[in-house]
Amino acid sequence: MGGKQIKIGVLAMQGAFLEHCRMLNECGCETAEIRKVEHLEDLDGLIIPGGESTTIGKLLNEFGLFEPILHRARAGMPIYGTCAGMILLAKDIVNSTQPRLGLMKIRVKRNGFGRQVDSFETDLKVRGIGNQPFRAVFIRAPYVESVEPGVEVMAEFEEKIVCVRQGNFLASAFHPELTGDKRIHEYFVNMVEEARRKSH
Repeated sequence: MGGKQIKIGVLAMQGAFLEHCRMLNECGCETAEIRKVEHLEDLDGLIIPGGESTTIGKLLNEFGLFEPILHRARAGMPIYGTCAGMILLAKDIVNSTQPRLGLMKIRVKRNGFGRQVDSFETDLKVRGIGNQPFRAVFIRAPYVESVEPGVEVMAEFEEKIVCVRQGNFLASAFHPELTGDKRIHEYFVNMVEEARRKSH
């Protein structure tokens, strides 16, 4: 990787944004906590962490970040959404009209695993990160009910889709930042490096 170090922002409204920053630092990236429009300016990629998706949507509106993020995304900036971030990236959300970025051609069900298993961990086979299972942490997680053509399914749990990629967009229902396993963050960093190479 020649030239300037890659810089990835983490939306710092809610959720485990510090854990995402730590993971990215371990992957050799520069990181920034994103709360204002001007913070987006020199980013190569963006992570939208977990939290409460309706609250994050409202905060994106209040801080005037919705349109600038969409503009950067359409110009080719990669975005990775975890849990609530996955919901915000979805074009369709079951039984919801909440604000969303709508960048991915997926239909997402919120709290998809029901109240009785609000939080659980499981070993997942995730395509694209090697053969070792990934220890996935699910916290009141959504899942992807359906995908349109152009969306790659990367992981499933009990026949529910829990990780997807569409071009420069990546989304997972689980929280890789809460494990010691850097492979999914490394995968996203590679996506960002690739996008940066294409834009230069």
